[in-house]
Amino acid sequence: MILLDPFLDYGFLRRALVGCLALSLAAPPLGVFLVLRRMSLTADVLAHGILPGVAAGFLVAGLSVPAMAAGGLVAGLAVAVGAGALSRATGGREDASLAALYLVALAAGVALISWRGGAVELTSLLFGSVLGVDDSALLLMAGAATLTLPALALAWRPLVLECFDPGFAQAVGARGAAWHLFFLALVVLNLLAAFQALGTLMAVGLMMLPAIAARHWARQVGGMVYAAVGLAVLASFGGLLLSFHADLPAGPAVVLAAGGLWALSVLFGPVEGFIARLRRRHLEG
Repeated sequence: MILLDPFLDYGFLRRALVGCLALSLAAPPLGVFLVLRRMSLTADVLAHGILPGVAAGFLVAGLSVPAMAAGGLVAGLAVAVGAGALSRATGGREDASLAALYLVALAAGVALISWRGGAVELTSLLFGSVLGVDDSALLLMAGAATLTLPALALAWRPLVLECFDPGFAQAVGARGAAWHLFFLALVVLNLLAAFQALGTLMAVGLMMLPAIAARHWARQVGGMVYAAVGLAVLASFGGLLLSFHADLPAGPAVVLAAGGLWALSVLFGPVEGFIARLRRRHLEG
């Protein structure tokens, strides 16, 4: 069977699918909250921000997942916290500070990897190698999902309140700043889990594209989260099949599949989709 035979016949494809499914369970719900908080580009900034830490781990221990993950976690948190601290200290906008930090971080990371590595290592870290996922990478992905899901359940009510009524959240002492940092830490953790498979440049794709598409399938936050996870699972499965049958790099193929599902959602989604809006205008006219 064309849909299942590649996964039944090749162990590396099964491992890639398990890793992508773990990412699909944890990352898209975070993407939904990023969309609702109008922070869609923040994930991309943090994905670039982890690169110097990943590069530092590579310089110390080579292509060791624990070393690169530890370095990336420190770098990602430094970018997230540093942007807020800079904006408060200088009176500037936080998005401007994030943009400046991510550009510097991206350049520094590429320079560090190029200094001690070569084109193969640079390409692997920037674009990932989903078909080369090993035990350490799978443990990182599974561990990130295991930590993220209960943590997100704990933070659900404060995050929803911050999205829809930040004034009330502040009035009742919801500690919005603390929950914001906690949320950004979860985002960094999931980007780190994804970088081995999808690379630092592609990691954000599986987090954000299903989340952006989910708004066309549900109006409630819970429904958006379920839709985002379902779309990410479909993108993972379809992207790996596309990679196998069309001989494409697996990481970009997964992100392209997610992009295709987003395009279909924009056209045919029941909530503010193009066809739905045309039908509503026709009925109203």
